[in-house]
Amino acid sequence: MEKQKAIPEGFMAIGEAAKKLGVTVRTLQHYDKEGLLSPSAVSSGGRRLYTNKDLVMVHQILSLKHLGFSLSDIKNRLIPLDSPAEVASALSDQAKALREKIEGLSQSLQEIETLHQEVLKMEAVDFKKYADIIVNLQMKNDFYWLIKHFDDQMLDHIRQRFDQESGMSFIRTFMRIQEQAIQLYEDGISPDSDQGQALAEAFWKLIDEFTGGDLSLLPKLVEIGKFEGSEPGWKAKQSEANAFIGPALNTYFERNGFNPMQEEKG
Repeated sequence: MEKQKAIPEGFMAIGEAAKKLGVTVRTLQHYDKEGLLSPSAVSSGGRRLYTNKDLVMVHQILSLKHLGFSLSDIKNRLIPLDSPAEVASALSDQAKALREKIEGLSQSLQEIETLHQEVLKMEAVDFKKYADIIVNLQMKNDFYWLIKHFDDQMLDHIRQRFDQESGMSFIRTFMRIQEQAIQLYEDGISPDSDQGQALAEAFWKLIDEFTGGDLSLLPKLVEIGKFEGSEPGWKAKQSEANAFIGPALNTYFERNGFNPMQEEKG
């Protein structure tokens, strides 16, 4: 009874406040410690005392936590907001942040599911390849699936020679040249023409950039379009492009007096 008399009218002890709110005493103590919600008063004996207004504030905190706001967000931005427009603006910001989290999680889920399919197509466990596949998925590289076909020599070469930016630049250039080759073929342009030879020169420069002069990689590059289990359309597109690039390169090599494939064999 003496304890109850020590509490002024209109106030309640932390235990009673916690019971009314359906939270633990430790939760209210944590909010106080973090400077989120301090009690309206402290008794002469050092007990935290709360009012009904404090309970409303705790309800607000709990509601905002349920909506995804962190305690830091609530402390620094939301509690002082007084108008519906201000609260709506804060909720809009939080909705945007949640959408970004959802998009990020959805992307991660898609990457994991894609890697799962690639793992099942591989004959042995290879965590280095798994990591390369994930990195290429994050880069939005549509050719991520090629990685499982490369041997260690090729993959080590790629890792040493390219970073993400230069790797994507290389892929974009490769795709542009490939599309140009298909278009020239469909337009009936001769591989021996100026256009054909300009494309052959650009393509060979791209290959030279990739190999860095290591001709031992050329046979492996030739095999890229022949991988078993290639993605739908891959072989067909390679065949279309090579129908023009192959003859164009042959002419280019003849005119420049060298054959890299023969040199590699020799």
